[in-house]
Formats: sequence, C-alpha cells, structure tokens
Amino acid sequence: MKSIVFCIACAVLVSGCASVVRGTSEDVVINVEPADAEVTTTLGHSCKQSPCTIEVSRKKTFMVRAEKEGYKPGQVFVDTKVSGGGAAGLAGNILLGGVVGVGVDAISGATLDHTPNPVYITLVPVDSESESTNITKPEPPVTKPKAVPVS
Repeated sequence: MKSIVFCIACAVLVSGCASVVRGTSEDVVINVEPADAEVTTTLGHSCKQSPCTIEVSRKKTFMVRAEKEGYKPGQVFVDTKVSGGGAAGLAGNILLGGVVGVGVDAISGATLDHTPNPVYITLVPVDSESESTNITKPEPPVTKPKAVPVS
C-alpha cells in the first residue's frame, strides 16, 4: 500500500498541470480553397482534401503549403504562443507548489497553442493578378495577413 501511495505522490510531483490537462500535442485544422488542393507541411503531414486536421506537438512551428494545378501556391507559417489554458496550467503548478511541474510544462510545450488555428489558405487562379491569401479567422480579422507566394 505504501508503494502505491509513493508512486502516486511521485507522479503528481513530476507531472505538470498543463501537461496533464492539455497534453503535449494539439490538433491543427487546415482549410484550403479550392477544397481539393494538396496540402503539405514542413513536418511531413499531407492531405488531399480540405478541411483536414493534423496532430502536432505543441512545441513545433511549421509551414503549411497548398498547391493545385492552375492555381498559384500559397503557404502560411504556423507559430506557437502561450495560451490562456497553458497559463492557467502554469498557475496551477505555482499554487500547488509544483516547481518541477512548471519545468515539465515549459519543456513539453504544454502551455503553448498554435496560431493561426484554424489555418485558412485561399488559392487564386494562375491568370489572376492577385496573390494567394490566408485568413487567420473565419470572421474578418483586424489585419489580414497574406500567404507568401511560392514560385
């Protein structure tokens, strides 16, 4: 019985709140117009139909690239940032005295979220004068970032 209690106590001390509650990976949703464009990421993920969801380590930043014949390719950089949920997990560690947990959360990336998520890329026809774009939110954003055209 003592060994079970000891193991549970060790597990609580070694794990971080955000790592336990949020996990160390996150689903990133990718939406591309036209929906049948081929999507690849610098992490090796790919999908042939939009929308698609990929599971990514919370620590990883990456590029999403969309291509379709007859359209200009587009790409979007997906970064990480400390999220509200991740900050709450860190605060839980501090309140419960889990200094080790703070370190675990920081190293594992459990306090981070990917941004933008969902990812939006709109490809434009090759004969168009405009560039492929991405929209970071379904609603009109305050500033509308553009996808980087790729040759």
